[in-house]
Amino acid sequence: MKLQKQKLSIRIFADGADLSVIKRLKETGVVKGFTTNPSLMRKAGVQDYKSFAKQVLKLAPELPLSLEVFSDNLEEMESQARIISSWGKNIFVKIPVMNTQRRFTGPILKSLSRDGVKLNVTAVMSVDQIKNILEYLTYETPVILSVFAGRIADTGRDPVPIMEQCVDLLQSYNNVELLWASTRELFNVMQASQLGCDIITVGEDILDKMGLIGKDLDDFSRETVEMFYKDALDSKFRI
Repeated sequence: MKLQKQKLSIRIFADGADLSVIKRLKETGVVKGFTTNPSLMRKAGVQDYKSFAKQVLKLAPELPLSLEVFSDNLEEMESQARIISSWGKNIFVKIPVMNTQRRFTGPILKSLSRDGVKLNVTAVMSVDQIKNILEYLTYETPVILSVFAGRIADTGRDPVPIMEQCVDLLQSYNNVELLWASTRELFNVMQASQLGCDIITVGEDILDKMGLIGKDLDDFSRETVEMFYKDALDSKFRI
């Protein structure tokens, strides 16, 4: 389905690591930034981290690009962050809120933001984590806080009240933006927009549904029935 521009109060970032998809989505004008992570890069078969990053920067030199560190050691994370940041002015370095040992990354967030490294703090799941992060940030350097609303929902919790509290907490931080991450369905875009989130990350499969926004439901019913009917005929079912 062809992507259509929609009037939304939220910026849409595409999440992925397929260069051909990134190129296509950039050309639509709908996507206002790109994000990726080591898992998405591995899935896409990326072999050379820096080479991949440089190719994305060439495809979308004017759009924000979030690239993640991959060390589990905080000191190494900081070193990697500084190197990644040096690759382009539009880069936001993704730092997880904690490492695999649950060690909070606040100290390196403080050091990096103080030195002007744009950050995307990722894998955030709670309001308390947001409060802790904010204590370590400067008031000048741009920061994105990526709250994984979809993963919160995967635990049986409603992410909306959590996102609402996050929006309220960030009201006085002009340099900090809230990102709805791990999007599960197109409706999440509408939810995030209505709540006042600044950004939402969306995969290609959901982006391709953007043209469905506002679609007539009777038309949708007829098209669905038509699909069932065609599949039944093609299957040559008999009773």
